[in-house]
Amino acid sequence: MSKKTSEKARTIYLIRHAIAAERGEKWPDDTLRPLTHDGAARMRQVVKGLGQLEAVPGLIMTSPLVRAASTAKLVAEGLTPTPDVITLPALAPGSTPSRVVSALAPHNRRESIALVGHEPDLGELAAWLIGARAPLAFKKGGVCRIDFDHWPPSQGGRLVWLATPKMLRAL
Repeated sequence: MSKKTSEKARTIYLIRHAIAAERGEKWPDDTLRPLTHDGAARMRQVVKGLGQLEAVPGLIMTSPLVRAASTAKLVAEGLTPTPDVITLPALAPGSTPSRVVSALAPHNRRESIALVGHEPDLGELAAWLIGARAPLAFKKGGVCRIDFDHWPPSQGGRLVWLATPKMLRAL
């Protein structure tokens, strides 16, 4: 009997939040730190680069922290068609790759999903998904694309590209 042919390749984009206000007296609650004006402006340019790469996810899932949610909103607003944005608590700092992947299972009809989160968690998730021994490094506003032949994703994904924000802004 032949292998199932209805299985489509799926894509996950991992996006680190844009530049945010520094921790300190003004922002003692880390969950509430907003993006800086410069961080938001640079992220809008990154999104234009994503558009040039035709990297338009069908859904954006974000950490509940303000800086990630604001980044997710900027990404959605800059893409056509505009993807839906939902909060995924498993993307909050300190989560595990297996917890994030488990939370993706209900979204099996999406061909591509973007996950907006934080370091070092995104780097660890990327490494886990591609079977690497060391975490990938994400600069603020950095993005990677990982493709899968199955859903929900697990180890065995293929890293298609990893781009710094500077590279994406130059597109």
